[in-house]
Amino acid sequence: MPSTARATAPSRHALALTLAALAVFATGAWGRPDGEGWAVAYDLVLYNAVYVGAALVCALAALRAEGDRLAWWSMTVALLLGVAGNLVYSLVVARMAEEPFPSIADAFYLGFYVPLYVTLVGLIRARVARFHASMWLDGVVGALGAGAVAVAVLLGPALEVTEGHLAAVLTSLAYPIADVVLLALLVGVGAILGVRRDRTLLLLGAGIVAQLVGDIVFLDLATAGVYVEGGPLDLTWLVAMASFALAAHHSDPGAVQASADAGARAATRVGWRVLALPLTCNLASLVILAAGYGDRFSAAAAWLAVGCVVAALARTAITFREVRAFNEVREQARTDELTGLPNRRALIDEARRMLATATARHPAALLLLDLDGFKEVNDSLGHHAGDSLLGQVGPRLRGALRTSDTLARLGGDEFAVLLPDAALDVAQARAEQIRELLLQPFTVEGTRLHVGVSIGVATAPVPAATVQELLRCADVAMYAAKASREGVRVYVPDPHGGTGDRLHTMEELRTALDEGGQLLVHLQPQVDLEDGRVVGAEALVRWQHPTRGLLSPADLLPAAEQAGLLRPLADTVLELSLTAAARWWPERRVPVSVNLSAADVTDLDLPTKVARALDRHGLPAAALTLELVEDTLMADPERGRAVLGQLRRLGVRTSIDDYGTGYSSLAYLRHLPADELKLDRSLTLDVGRDPRAAAIVRHTVALAHDLGLTLVAEGVEDVDTAAVLARLGCDTAQGHAIARPMPVEAFVDWLQTPAPLSNP
Repeated sequence: MPSTARATAPSRHALALTLAALAVFATGAWGRPDGEGWAVAYDLVLYNAVYVGAALVCALAALRAEGDRLAWWSMTVALLLGVAGNLVYSLVVARMAEEPFPSIADAFYLGFYVPLYVTLVGLIRARVARFHASMWLDGVVGALGAGAVAVAVLLGPALEVTEGHLAAVLTSLAYPIADVVLLALLVGVGAILGVRRDRTLLLLGAGIVAQLVGDIVFLDLATAGVYVEGGPLDLTWLVAMASFALAAHHSDPGAVQASADAGARAATRVGWRVLALPLTCNLASLVILAAGYGDRFSAAAAWLAVGCVVAALARTAITFREVRAFNEVREQARTDELTGLPNRRALIDEARRMLATATARHPAALLLLDLDGFKEVNDSLGHHAGDSLLGQVGPRLRGALRTSDTLARLGGDEFAVLLPDAALDVAQARAEQIRELLLQPFTVEGTRLHVGVSIGVATAPVPAATVQELLRCADVAMYAAKASREGVRVYVPDPHGGTGDRLHTMEELRTALDEGGQLLVHLQPQVDLEDGRVVGAEALVRWQHPTRGLLSPADLLPAAEQAGLLRPLADTVLELSLTAAARWWPERRVPVSVNLSAADVTDLDLPTKVARALDRHGLPAAALTLELVEDTLMADPERGRAVLGQLRRLGVRTSIDDYGTGYSSLAYLRHLPADELKLDRSLTLDVGRDPRAAAIVRHTVALAHDLGLTLVAEGVEDVDTAAVLARLGCDTAQGHAIARPMPVEAFVDWLQTPAPLSNP
């Protein structure tokens, strides 16, 4: 970087010197003052000052632009060779009585072309990180086509000059041949790079064109014997040198690297910017062949034109192959490798097109499918069996879909179906049809397998106006269907807030779970109704929202359920609860109770996670009680009982929460591996006033005790209710008569001097 900063200011000064010398020389090209001194000043000093200034700018550019360093050092050498040729001609050759031809000055002038060729090669090498076959062919087409035109137009007269000494003839031919090669190389470079807004290349090309124009006109004038040294024609060469200086001054290392990166990323060379020059050269070659019929042009021009056409045919074949390869890669990038269905990228592209034409009268729908029980297939039969099952989903559903519908695999066991021009009732009916098809058994490696499916249905443009909203709405509905075991759930916006509000809350909850610090627990004590001892504390989650304040479970849990975050939420609550229990456990052995969701109860990894969490906090299993609602076991009772059995073997107590509100409490009590029942507040609320409620509680207490279970009464709001529950045989009470849920710090203080039962 320091070298760049030092080179900028001198480069501006050198460029200013170059342009000033050119401007002064131009004023004298049409009206030069008489006298030998003025001739020396113009022809020797000003003319060469342009070369020297341009060489200095190129040298400074070589120090500044690392990518173009070879090119600008080569250009510097070319310009210095030009200066040497000018000085030798003006100071030595022009002063001879009879100017020799060729002279030593011609060696410098012809040597000027060699580093100029290197400059072009260096510039293209810096801008193309990797050459493709099509690049080489484009360059060959451009070079041969330009060569054919140049030989036909420029070398035609020169090739006829065969009189004189061999050295003179060869030197006369060397100049136009060098120009033809330069033109061919320039067009070839342009064909490889394509039409682009690269100021450095454009200025360099302009300089080379000016150089070629000057050489062509000079050849014609010199052949006719009317060339005048120092005249307007000399300006063409000086303009070329000034263009070289401008190109070097504007050389940008960052642009060079960006150009190389873009070239490296290019998969195919298709488009008018790339094909313009090769196509033009090919057409010019065809014109040469057609117009030169009958030996109008030289054989060299004809053979170059033929070579250009042949190279163009090869380039056409390469283009077809590249386009086919590009389409194959594009198709692979949009296709799921396992199932052959469109993937997420293809689905999103199709959804964008679908939403562009969807209206309220002609809505579109998205079905999001997630297979239930797929993990068990992988775990028990292996991933190859799971892959085989996934491969059967597409063929099975194809008959239920229209040709305009799109079935895609999003990843894992998630699929999606786009339904254009489908109202909500049509989409729901299609979802039910798909569910029925997927509930039928699959045959995998000779084994009949059953898997379930949860499907979320969302529509556009209402309530989802964008692809992202459509995916989120369908995702919310799908997780709701999975949590409720309904199979199909239609997304319905929250009547108390817009779709955006609920989705925003879900995303904020994800962030809160990932970053931590916002979720916390409040603790509500549980006391023994016989002696008033504190025998437990239930952990109730709270969300300290950064803008909405403290949110209760009523605000938090629905968003967690719809977003499929119940399991990570339970993990967080477990961690917070055990962290709190570790503060009082050494002095007060009061266990903490944590609620589980249906997703947790059927998680076979739950016992291991609980054991690790207890060990991490240095707590025994007796410090934790896990609560679950009995209904959560109905979806998969065998699996739930297995998980609860493992927890009990660890020594962790389990509690059936909200007992009395389920569908088959008595039947499940027989098999549930539980330690306690928690009577729902609906049974305890009127126990002091309603004999029927009291009878239910009394018999429930007897049943629980006969089964070896402890009974906890929830919702104890006053002292009288607590007294009635104690007489009925309840073991433990929890409610406002004891204490409201409180932060951890307040609960730790409360434990030191527990308050007696009182009316709130």
